[in-house]
Amino acid sequence: MGHQLSLITTIAASLGLAFVFGLIAAKLKLPPLVGYLFAGIVIGPNTRGFVADVALAGQLAEIGVMLLMFGVGLHFSLDDLKSVRAIALPGAVAQIAVATALGSLLATYWGWTVGEAVVFGLCLSVASTVVLLRALESRGQLESFNGKIAVGWLVVEDLVTVLVLVLLPPLAPLLAGTGDASISALSAIGVTLAKVAAFVALMLVVGRRVFPRILWMVAKTGSRELFTLCVIAAAVGIAYGSSRLFGVSFALGAFFAGMMMRESALSHRAAGDSLPLQDAFSVLFFVSVGMLFDPRVLVAKPLAVVAVVVIVMLGKTLAAIAIVVAFRYPLNTALTVGGSLAQIGEFSFILAALGVSLGLMQAEAQSLILAASLISIALNPVMFACVGPAQRWLRARSSLARKFERSADPLSELPIETDEALLTGQVVLVGYGRVGFRIANALLERKIPFVVVEANREKVERLRERGLNAVSGDASEPAVLIQGHVARAAMLVIATPDTVNIRRMIEVSRMLNPNIEIVIRTHSDEEAELLRAENAGTVFMGEHELAIGMTRHILETMERPRRP
Repeated sequence: MGHQLSLITTIAASLGLAFVFGLIAAKLKLPPLVGYLFAGIVIGPNTRGFVADVALAGQLAEIGVMLLMFGVGLHFSLDDLKSVRAIALPGAVAQIAVATALGSLLATYWGWTVGEAVVFGLCLSVASTVVLLRALESRGQLESFNGKIAVGWLVVEDLVTVLVLVLLPPLAPLLAGTGDASISALSAIGVTLAKVAAFVALMLVVGRRVFPRILWMVAKTGSRELFTLCVIAAAVGIAYGSSRLFGVSFALGAFFAGMMMRESALSHRAAGDSLPLQDAFSVLFFVSVGMLFDPRVLVAKPLAVVAVVVIVMLGKTLAAIAIVVAFRYPLNTALTVGGSLAQIGEFSFILAALGVSLGLMQAEAQSLILAASLISIALNPVMFACVGPAQRWLRARSSLARKFERSADPLSELPIETDEALLTGQVVLVGYGRVGFRIANALLERKIPFVVVEANREKVERLRERGLNAVSGDASEPAVLIQGHVARAAMLVIATPDTVNIRRMIEVSRMLNPNIEIVIRTHSDEEAELLRAENAGTVFMGEHELAIGMTRHILETMERPRRP
């Protein structure tokens, strides 16, 4: 009977302990992910007491990987990536190269083989998308420009990791030293790439047409459970089928299944309905990862653990900061991106597990990765909290930081030939996203002069090509608002979703121009009430204005005389 109930026992113990330790982690202001991993350690074979069925937990973890990657694909937006591609694409690739090199050098120093060193370095190069998204969301920065760069950066990392997952099996003999760069080895890689190409082509040509239609057909039945079942069956079925037919990983199959689902207008409903099951199996995935961790590594090799944590939290962070600053983005953006990458998570676990199964990684290396993940995820909130103080400290004491950030950037200042008449009584528009774009168009139609302040350098370049006044930089910095000539402006319009720095923008603007009128965009009733209580300016809340517009249309339509 005990054997027959091992599945139920494993699930019950995993979810129960994950809830308890996840709740404790949340109370300690840590990501619940830390609690899930700790629950796995408690019921794993490397600690005393109850031991769950490791083999069953591994299979449950595979489902968790499928649903995790399905969720990533479902939320993957090429448009969002395109808006920050100039920094996210080269930055992520360069940072992966630096982190992989640091990890490989450390492993080589320990005497590991080339294959073990490379896989180990790759595991240290990929940050956790789950941790990043929740950290940005808790700080209200998910929709900010800095948040979009960080998310785009992580998306590129995810895509590179998916490619690594595909190429690692055929490359395993070569990395392990049991094969050579012969025609047979190259042909194996060629066959793998051909299978992946065939799968991708099938999904892009057939999948993006078939899946949205199936979703609509199921939605028309009116059955919510059938709709949810359709979404989950597609995620798991495509992942399994792609693995059997094309030899690609479950992760890649599920990722493309999510991408194809996103083509449907019902993708938001699909994401919402599948989220509870996705969360549950994701928890089981993290618990199963914790079961593989051997706590004795903390005692046996403390210096090794410290070295790995230093690479993850300092090496990756400094590399990312240097790359972002080199691209002439604000210091605040560089520090935010650097802080967001100072951890490793789910993809590192997936890579490590694949490395162990291919004989390219020892259990000890996997334990070092898990230890670094636990520590870095636990300390990640501290890294985010240090962004503001670190920014102020660097700007106050480092002339080099100020020089690299702004002085050589032509987009940080308005051109000398700018018409002075357009820089008096103008509107200073902070943010050129979906809201700012529409405000700018309305100002253009009415020939009202304005200056756009935008952190996205690509947008500033496009605006200047159109002959519009725009400066690149962080609007919470006095130097940036000065370049927007806020001292002579009639109005400051804060159209950016970045709620963190709103008060700083208001403070600087009123210091330079006490009589300036301020209009603010916000996303929550609580924030709107606080800003109104502080006399910050005229506050508009998105959902409230949407409700007013819809109500006006409804009343006008219903009160209109109907034709007989």
